[in-house]
Amino acid sequence: MAWDFETDPEYQKKLDWVSEFVREEVEPLDYLFPHQEYVALDGARRRIIDPLKAEVRRQGLWATHIGPELGGQGFGQLKLALLNEILGRSAWAPIVFGTQAPDTGNAEIIAHYGTPEQKERYLHPLLEGEMFSTYSMTEPHAGADPTQFKTQAVKDGEEWVINGWKYFSSNARSASFLIVMAVTNPEVSPYKGMSMFLVPTDTAGVNIVRNVGLFGEGLNDGSHALIHYEDVRVPEEALLGGEGQAFVIAQTRLGGGRIHHGMRTIGLAQKAMDMMCERALSRETAGSMLGDKQFVQGYIADSYAQLAQFRLFVLYTAWEIDKYNDYKRVRKDIATAKVVMPTVLHDIAWRAMQVHGALGTTNEMPFMSMVLGAGVMGLADGPTEVHKVTVARQVLRDYRPTDGMWPTEWIPGKIDAARAKYADLVELEVGNL
Repeated sequence: MAWDFETDPEYQKKLDWVSEFVREEVEPLDYLFPHQEYVALDGARRRIIDPLKAEVRRQGLWATHIGPELGGQGFGQLKLALLNEILGRSAWAPIVFGTQAPDTGNAEIIAHYGTPEQKERYLHPLLEGEMFSTYSMTEPHAGADPTQFKTQAVKDGEEWVINGWKYFSSNARSASFLIVMAVTNPEVSPYKGMSMFLVPTDTAGVNIVRNVGLFGEGLNDGSHALIHYEDVRVPEEALLGGEGQAFVIAQTRLGGGRIHHGMRTIGLAQKAMDMMCERALSRETAGSMLGDKQFVQGYIADSYAQLAQFRLFVLYTAWEIDKYNDYKRVRKDIATAKVVMPTVLHDIAWRAMQVHGALGTTNEMPFMSMVLGAGVMGLADGPTEVHKVTVARQVLRDYRPTDGMWPTEWIPGKIDAARAKYADLVELEVGNL
């Protein structure tokens, strides 16, 4: 029987190095170059960040989600989870370590399904950190429901012609290419009639209509593009994987990505908790420290419990993926992690904001962006409600309806069954009396 909550000592040394490196070298970038993570490097940013990337490579920690044959380490999901927990503390850390979303997921599916030519053109530069990519899937009228997608790709000779609209195609304004999900056979089930295409962003007909921002960002200053694909012509070689394979490819991409995202969220929530506890020990009011107030103690206890439970669950799910090497088998737990994630970050960030008082609500502290980020998480990669449906359906598969009128645990029935089971012994005892 194997049952261990300890990290391998050698890997723990690497994690300790990452923790110090991120805190001392990477987190300052969040304040020096805010919101510029997905802008091509030049000038001062390149002079600072290239040496940091080089150091990560020397440590053998660059693009660890990709196998050694492509320049990565091929870490399993459990190792990746522990690493991403630390990287989640900084917006720049994933860029410096070559693990930024959506590029990690995009790299994984190109590595798995791409041809040698596609890997040479798209994957290798992506892994070098010299280009960004976009996963162009959701649509304005359909959101994340692919059964409602209307964007089509039609074969015309030796080319595919793509027409339609895509919404919230994140990072398209700085991406070199897009992975576009389109209907290629409307006569069959959407689960078998969609395909994916690798499309350079400078292809004629790729029209970024506007870049949608989140709350607090200026109009057209955001990074989530509304794209009109208008007679976009791509060669046959642009097809990623086989025709009709979009759903299979998507599940490969999203399963591990949600675990990585969960651990990055844990790192961010831990940062909020650290700030809350520091404030509780630093600020005195009404005759005592905040940390002596029972309300604040309740905030801290509740936050610790939420964070510890969620962290263990995400690590367990990562362990399951490594053990079974089957995302479909672990689908229930992956969906559960996605469901719980926004609530954990929201609750802890909100409590930390409360403990900081008025200062906590200002743009001089990061809590409001964390709270907003939690709301975004509830919609990204599919709404929370959709994942709850997935979880419920998976759970119910392990149960069966009762055979009779009454529930299985109906007490009168249990009493009758118990008496019938031990009738001889009970009668023997009565007879002896």
